[in-house]
Amino acid sequence: MSAANRKEQRGWYIYDWANSGFATTTIALFLGPYLTVLAKAAADADGHVHPFGIPVDARSYWSYLVSLSVILQVAVLPVVGALADYGRRKKQYLAITAYIGAAAGAAMYFLDGDHYLLGGALFVIGNVMFGASIVVYNSFLPEIAAPEERDAVSARGWGIGYLGGGLLLALNLVLYLNAAKLGISEGMAVRISLCSAGIWWAVFTIPPLLALQNRGQAHSLQAMSAISASFRQLGGTISHIRRYPQTLLFLAAFLLYNDAIQAVLAMASQFGNDELKVPVSQLTLMMLMVQFVAFAGAMFFNWLSSKLGTRLAIAGGLMAWIAVLLYIYASVQTTVDRKSTRLNSSHTDISRMPSSA
Repeated sequence: MSAANRKEQRGWYIYDWANSGFATTTIALFLGPYLTVLAKAAADADGHVHPFGIPVDARSYWSYLVSLSVILQVAVLPVVGALADYGRRKKQYLAITAYIGAAAGAAMYFLDGDHYLLGGALFVIGNVMFGASIVVYNSFLPEIAAPEERDAVSARGWGIGYLGGGLLLALNLVLYLNAAKLGISEGMAVRISLCSAGIWWAVFTIPPLLALQNRGQAHSLQAMSAISASFRQLGGTISHIRRYPQTLLFLAAFLLYNDAIQAVLAMASQFGNDELKVPVSQLTLMMLMVQFVAFAGAMFFNWLSSKLGTRLAIAGGLMAWIAVLLYIYASVQTTVDRKSTRLNSSHTDISRMPSSA
């Protein structure tokens, strides 16, 4: 492996560090409970908000947003993938998708009162661009790593991403727990945390853009022509995919298990805060622990796949995941003592935070 490719690999790792702050601070922790607060502030007497005239229970607003963003990803990501594979513009597409997503994340600082529609729009834009940037990011892997080292390079990227997301989450936990000492409300601390994820994403996207290189045949097509060519390429891929039944099986399986996992991760904080009454301070500590355990897990699964093969390693991980979810469904009830209305924490809960905070 040349020194140039090593440099690109290091830059490639850093992009996972960059975007993981949005995944942890924004999606996995703060935004779900906080948007639910904004929706409740705008709700009518029956507890419903009416985005575009559609009645939606305020407590379900976040889950509908997650579903909408995933549907849009299904429509947008294949096109982005085709664009990334067409011509020498991968760096440009990575920059465009990353910085649109980062801008949406940073703009979440302005969410307060009952601005649930603005929050929903920013999340959908940010999450779609997050997924699109990952598609472009992953398309670099075959170019910077030989087949025999791709598992290891991918695992290191995941591990470094967990560390980056965990570090930003730790900083935001310190801010949230010390909001009163700093003279700011907990709502303001949440808004700063949401904004920090966008800024983190933007700043740490710079090293990958400097390190990674465009490859492939150059095309002189204009933007619309390139998009049209990419659609034709995508159509050709779809029309021939029936010749590759293993590819179809992989795509169907990936859609089912990956989207299910992402749904659980996206809904966990709102479920914990709104249903189980877990204070955000405790949720943050749990998420923080998960990030650093996940770093070790990424390294462990790299070793496991080298011993058992990638398919068996993935199957084992999925079985463990299913077992954990079944245990949660069967056993986890609430952190509220049912004989008392007192919460098991002295920290304020986002779900009880004034909407004007």
